Amino acid sequence: MFFLEVVDQTIKKLKCQTANVLTLTNLGLGGYAIIVGLKGNLNLSLLLIFIAALADRFDGMVARRFNIESELGKQLDSMSDIISFGVAPALLLYQGILHEFGAPGIFFTVFYIGCGAFRLARFNITECNGYFTGLPITAAGCLVTLSFLVIPYSPPQTFFFLIILLSFLMVSSFKLKKV
Repeated sequence: MFFLEVVDQTIKKLKCQTANVLTLTNLGLGGYAIIVGLKGNLNLSLLLIFIAALADRFDGMVARRFNIESELGKQLDSMSDIISFGVAPALLLYQGILHEFGAPGIFFTVFYIGCGAFRLARFNITECNGYFTGLPITAAGCLVTLSFLVIPYSPPQTFFFLIILLSFLMVSSFKLKKV
């Protein structure tokens, strides 16, 4: 009987941490994407960002399914998202093309990251009402990452425009229904 209680408590504790483990997986993949991107392995960086997006998708689903949503989980998710969908995609695009613009390329790479951080902070202090205000950083980060694939086929100015546009969309006040 005692053994079954211990096993049951252990399973409950593991279940409670499942979403956080997925969130930390997202964070780790984003951090790894940054490191390999800085070392020049941009294709691997791209792949790691997309795997991080999968982990990010599942952490919220798991938290809702097991009814383990928490303020800690929400904050941890945002900190992970700024790494995986803010810093990692921005550096990927910087390494891939934006470096060609010199100081403006650096400025708008950092500007994108700042807008993403602002977007996440605003999300964390607002009530959940079924809508996002502004473009979610996960969507912006995936678009930036996807754009890397068309660098050989598009003029460099396209990417400069894209990172500026996505930055402003993240901090804009338009409403987007959650799906």
